[in-house]
Amino acid sequence: MRLSKKVIAVAMASMMMVSMTACGNSNSEPAAAPAPATPAPAETQAAQEPAQTEAESVAATVAETTGEGGTVGVCIYKFDDAFMTTYRNALQEILEGKGYTVTFMDGKNDQAEQNNQINNFIAQGVDALIINPVMTSAADQIIATVKDADVPTVLINREPTAEQMSAYEKLVYVGCDARQSGTMQGELILDTENKGDINGDGKISYIMIQGDPENVDAQYRTEFSVKALTDAGMEVEQLDLQRGDWDRNKGQEIAQNDLAQFGDEIEVVFCNNDDMAIGALQAIQAAGRTVNEDIYLVGVDALDAALNEVAAGNMTGTVLNDAQGQAEGAVAAMEELLGGKTYASGEQSIYVDYVKVTPDNVADFQ
Repeated sequence: MRLSKKVIAVAMASMMMVSMTACGNSNSEPAAAPAPATPAPAETQAAQEPAQTEAESVAATVAETTGEGGTVGVCIYKFDDAFMTTYRNALQEILEGKGYTVTFMDGKNDQAEQNNQINNFIAQGVDALIINPVMTSAADQIIATVKDADVPTVLINREPTAEQMSAYEKLVYVGCDARQSGTMQGELILDTENKGDINGDGKISYIMIQGDPENVDAQYRTEFSVKALTDAGMEVEQLDLQRGDWDRNKGQEIAQNDLAQFGDEIEVVFCNNDDMAIGALQAIQAAGRTVNEDIYLVGVDALDAALNEVAAGNMTGTVLNDAQGQAEGAVAAMEELLGGKTYASGEQSIYVDYVKVTPDNVADFQ
């Protein structure tokens, strides 16, 4: 393997510091004397052990830049989220395939729990972190923590502001632009034969089942799905907006209550993700309504279950949230950070495009 001059320089510099303990330790021992040319006595050999350990660390640092032997900590906001399960599996396959030692932690939708996990990973000396924040409002704290520890970090799925990210040059966000997914949801409705106005009264009456309103993806999908309609000159009427927390059961419950309250007034059901859309579908069918005949239903993610429903005509469409593409992008960005790349302010977000999925093209994604 041919090493770059930069890596060799780092290795040589590190070897010159073999007497030092880990960064930040104020109780460092004095440096051991250089070993004599003749075989060293047992005491001197013992004094050389830290140097050997440091040499091994340097070798590991070199290996990190080639994807061999590095350690990666991955924090997921919660394991039982359907989309993040797909994403997590993709990350694991890619990282392990490249030779990294990777550990995944379940944040259990608890930011305090995730903060502890991040601190534990740092204490363990991981080479890089990939973090799916529980709360985007915790971005400042997360960024400050990884910056203080000087750990290259990739944030995924939940995007902080550009201003927040600019605080640390070894930080990058990889994900999709949620505004695009919302716009595509609106376009799915506009692409129907009556542009969503099933009863012909000149307006589109809808309910919105939102994810977590604190999450920027939920905010943008909610806003831009409707904006696509109004930008096309359509009049809209919001009958209800409820928080579903990305959860299938909550999606079913909200849709059931709204169908009981508003009945045939509901022409469109917007869901910020597929899991809630599948729950809503259960309520729609239980109410005797038929998707694509007297009501429209759209989601986001292109989960396998949703693709099956689109193919069967039980969902108007969904929007592919490319977990595989994002996982590949996250690992690529992580490796660039490990190789010494830094990101300037305003250039720290890397986006993967969404794709509209309809009955016409759903087979391409199954």
